[in-house]
Amino acid sequence: MKNTIAERIQDFLKQFPPFDSLKKEELLLISSQIRVLYVEKGEYLFRQDSPCHDEFYIVREGAIGLYRGFDDDQNLVDICDAGDLFGLRILIIKKDYRMSAKADEESIVYAIPARVFEPFIEENREVNKFLLGTFAAHARNYFTETEKGQRIDNTISIETVKDLSALRSISYRKKPVTCTFDDTIKDIAKKMTDKKVSCIIIVDGNKQPIGIITDRDLRAKIATGMYEITSLVNQIMVSPVVTYSKKITVAEAQIALIKHDISHLCITKDGTQDSKLIGILSDHDLLVSFGNNPSVLIKEVKRIKKPQKLRYIRQQVEKLLKSYLEQNIPTKHIINIISEINDALIIRVIELSLKEMSTPPPVKFCFMVLGSQGRREQLLLTDQDNAIVFENVDEQAYEATQLYFMELANKITKGLHTIGFEYCPAEMMASNPRWCMSLSKWKDQFRNWMITPTEEGTLLSSIFFDFQYVYGDRTMTDVLSEAVFEGVNKSNRFLGLLGVSALQKPSPLGFFKQFLVEQNGEHKDTFDIKIRAMMVLIDAARILTLYHNVKGVNNTLLRYAKLAEIEPKNAALFESCSKAFRVLIKFRTRQGLLHHDSGRFIKLNTLSKKDKLKLKRCFRPIRDIQELLRVRFQLKNLM
Repeated sequence: MKNTIAERIQDFLKQFPPFDSLKKEELLLISSQIRVLYVEKGEYLFRQDSPCHDEFYIVREGAIGLYRGFDDDQNLVDICDAGDLFGLRILIIKKDYRMSAKADEESIVYAIPARVFEPFIEENREVNKFLLGTFAAHARNYFTETEKGQRIDNTISIETVKDLSALRSISYRKKPVTCTFDDTIKDIAKKMTDKKVSCIIIVDGNKQPIGIITDRDLRAKIATGMYEITSLVNQIMVSPVVTYSKKITVAEAQIALIKHDISHLCITKDGTQDSKLIGILSDHDLLVSFGNNPSVLIKEVKRIKKPQKLRYIRQQVEKLLKSYLEQNIPTKHIINIISEINDALIIRVIELSLKEMSTPPPVKFCFMVLGSQGRREQLLLTDQDNAIVFENVDEQAYEATQLYFMELANKITKGLHTIGFEYCPAEMMASNPRWCMSLSKWKDQFRNWMITPTEEGTLLSSIFFDFQYVYGDRTMTDVLSEAVFEGVNKSNRFLGLLGVSALQKPSPLGFFKQFLVEQNGEHKDTFDIKIRAMMVLIDAARILTLYHNVKGVNNTLLRYAKLAEIEPKNAALFESCSKAFRVLIKFRTRQGLLHHDSGRFIKLNTLSKKDKLKLKRCFRPIRDIQELLRVRFQLKNLM
């Protein structure tokens, strides 16, 4: 028998993200488990500081207000209407609610069991990203009420300007796309498509703005058949336009967009309609100015045309990172978000570098990141580790082909340096001919490191075997991965030498359980959290996944999760290693943000007793995993 209620719920959910990215049968499964709640005006679904429910919610009808504070001293943070999700802490943090949810009018709400939905978060990347973005937005947004009850996300309240950053000038886009009265709608639609813009400004002979057409106008007036596509632009343009001077502040821009219910402001020379058009400011530009929405940042990265401007995006990423740490969002989610933004930045630098080349690439190639970037664990800006692999060519064409890609690599590494990724002191970058080679030469290099291992080869393989595809032909990294596992299976001694390297890392604690610090050099009397703690956990996870032929898993946390599945008897150890690594990476990131460096070298006298104890608890799994390596690979015979 059909479940008609579940089918009606399914029909509603499929209209909204993230449910629109699920399959029909998946959505029906979820819908059959949902509770339908009727909530009277003023009734609470949950209150601030109460334990989070086993369900999260989506509004079917009505409006649910999210409030911070208690009783008569409540501040409205956001309003959720049809299709909006709230109460997501059960999926992200599983801690007490930080806000109250109260019905602002009679409402119908669907309660979705977390246990039913959680499998889809792990399996569907789009679902994961949407939920994280929604959760972060609710955590930081303020609500601004207008006559129409509209909401501007990721912005400040216009009632009171509490943040001085709202008084700063906002960047606008220069050289807006324009047209004249004589153009047809078909002409301007093609122009907007070619220029990849969402609006076009109609100007007169003096370049003064007299009207605007946006994507929304084309949908509402042309796609509906209201006007013919051959009509002139003056028939559908919105006029007059709203104009401001180039000194418009963030707060002024927000107020203007809300007040006039528009998405674009025209920037003119003196701020009036009677002067020359010099720029355009959109609601998207306003969101970017706050820099606390990952999807907005990634979208903005794709629009930037100069590497210098990408530096601003990476600076915004640090603000985003800091806010996520303050909200105690799980480490795995933070790593995923920051890594996605870092990848977008690198890809954009590569695209811009390719445009600077005089000719297209002579053959297919792949740009890889290595080390912490390859493991998708680089939260702070550190030095670059990258490489290029290109398609095999005849011997006579090899030198010219390599020179082409080295020239490209120089542009890429320079662009990344401009963003803030420092040059690698050891020159482990694609601009080095040793790390810019054909696929066959890379395979030979990997085999040599494994079949005839040396101290240098063991060190390099520990960096290069954590490679990650970023741009180009992905199949090349698949071939290299096969070469790595083929070499491992032919050389038991190689894994043993990697294990020795993990055991020889300097100990974090001395005989009397005191922290061991650097004895000399630039970082004298500091604790090296990377070498003395994190690298052992990283190395062990890599060695054991190579031992088990686990392919396609480079991230340390994911490696330990996979190892726990493969070796149930050691699952407790692997889980403790994973927990320790999560604590260490967050600790290092906080230290780096605090001191504006990589966070690697820590001045112990700046730590509280609580922080020192937290660090020391992470060292127990390090000793245990070292012992496992020592026994499994019989390392006493190799040391």
